Amino acid sequence: MPDEKPLMGTGSESERMSVELSSRRTGMSFQRTRMSADRTLMSVIRTSLSLIGFGFTIYQVFQKLHDSQVLKSSEAARHFGIALVLLGIAMLVSGIGYHCFFMVGLRKERQALKAQGLVHAESHFPVSLTLLVALLLLIIGLLAIASMVFDSGPFG
Repeated sequence: MPDEKPLMGTGSESERMSVELSSRRTGMSFQRTRMSADRTLMSVIRTSLSLIGFGFTIYQVFQKLHDSQVLKSSEAARHFGIALVLLGIAMLVSGIGYHCFFMVGLRKERQALKAQGLVHAESHFPVSLTLLVALLLLIIGLLAIASMVFDSGPFG
């Protein structure tokens, strides 16, 4: 198909206008799809933040109760807290990976349509602010789990 002539600029005036309007609608659908991917990542962030926050809180509460000798053993609850934090981190890593994979595919699809003359490639895809927040939360989650496992660090 590389030998095919681009559709832009061929045919009658009404056909060119129709193709132009169609390519603009296609361009807007790419933007909507990107925003939808960002909303999906925001859902992952929200769930991961809850898991990390609850896990860390459970761990800290039972650690303090054990340290003040209110409880003789709090290992099970602390392990549960660690498991929640690890689950939140794993979910966040998979969400970030899926988001990046999806966005690369979306960019490739847009370039393929541009090469065929079906869409303009004027709009660019800047780095997603949602992705940056997800990466920052991942760093915080890793610091939290390190603090819990090694009993030191910024949250210890």
